[in-house]
Amino acid sequence: QVQLVESGGGSVQAGGSLRLACVAPGTIDSILPMAWYRQVPGKRRELVAVITTAGDIKYAEAVKGRFAASTDISNLTVYLQMNSLKPEDTAVYLCNMQTAWGQGTQVTVSS
Repeated sequence: QVQLVESGGGSVQAGGSLRLACVAPGTIDSILPMAWYRQVPGKRRELVAVITTAGDIKYAEAVKGRFAASTDISNLTVYLQMNSLKPEDTAVYLCNMQTAWGQGTQVTVSS
């Protein structure tokens, strides 16, 4: 089973920034389309951003204008730049490509 590797989570104060990375193995057909999700215990998994096969990027309203997804196709990597972080952004962030998922990375934002 294909496993994606995530990194970049951590703890920051409100207003801070973090950049998440999601690396796919060389066996994957394509890193696109892909999606970033976040999960808070006891709540439904929330879609954060989607990058389509054509490279179009769509964001959830809650993160629009603050988060930016990008790709490094040659290195099979996608990024999620998160700026102006808020306490409500606290969650485990997961990346998804086709049927593969990352292990999740914790993002904690304190007020």
